[in-house]
Amino acid sequence: MSRLNPESQMTAEAIEENRSTTASEFWAGVRVGFPVMVASAPFAVLFGVIAVDNGFSVWEAVLMSAVVFAGASQMVGLELFGQNIAPWLVVVSIFAVNFRHVLYSAAMGRRVGHWPALHQSLGFFLLTDPQYAEAEMKAEAGEKLTFAWYMGVGLIIYVPWVIESGLGAYFGNLIPDPHAIGMDFLLPIYFLGLVMSFRKRAGWLPVVAISAAVSIVAFNTVGSPWHVSIGAAAGVAYAAMFPPRVREKLAPEGEVIEP
Repeated sequence: MSRLNPESQMTAEAIEENRSTTASEFWAGVRVGFPVMVASAPFAVLFGVIAVDNGFSVWEAVLMSAVVFAGASQMVGLELFGQNIAPWLVVVSIFAVNFRHVLYSAAMGRRVGHWPALHQSLGFFLLTDPQYAEAEMKAEAGEKLTFAWYMGVGLIIYVPWVIESGLGAYFGNLIPDPHAIGMDFLLPIYFLGLVMSFRKRAGWLPVVAISAAVSIVAFNTVGSPWHVSIGAAAGVAYAAMFPPRVREKLAPEGEVIEP
């Protein structure tokens, strides 16, 4: 029986080690994304129920979740599809609601620029609010942002989202109102935790305060879900006008602002 030469044996061991590392990274990402999947489940089911109520078939509801993969935009789309308005206005409205993802993509570009083009395309497709926050925290902690980890986080959110949308559409009449039992509060709690995890950043408090205040005003004037993008834009505008270096100059003498 022939034996592998030392060089071939080392190569085989390196390949096996790489596979093991990739698998562990993927499952680490799955563990990170699992709470998001649990928190978003009621919204996916609710979307399926509302989609069928608005005239969608079960498969059309599933297809929209699979292609759009954006809760707020999907809800806006449902409201607009049933009205007699131009298709371009539907597209513009959905784009406006999800405009924050343009900012997410710009920020993530510097993190995943070393990935192959196909990997980047998949990564940007799966980019959501929690996906961005978790990836940003991982990168800021000095850890390598691997494609396997990223896909672990993204797929554990994406696949159940599509399936749960279908379940909501198919069994809609048998599912109680998630709002009645408070399940709709799970996702806001999760997002609050994500926001708090960035509290050590310079200027965190004023950015959050301004975003929250503007979002509340927009909610009561413009309405949901526009308040999300409007509040985010206000926070981004403040951060752009007063970056950390400017805030350091404006701080009282002797006060240290954590970078």
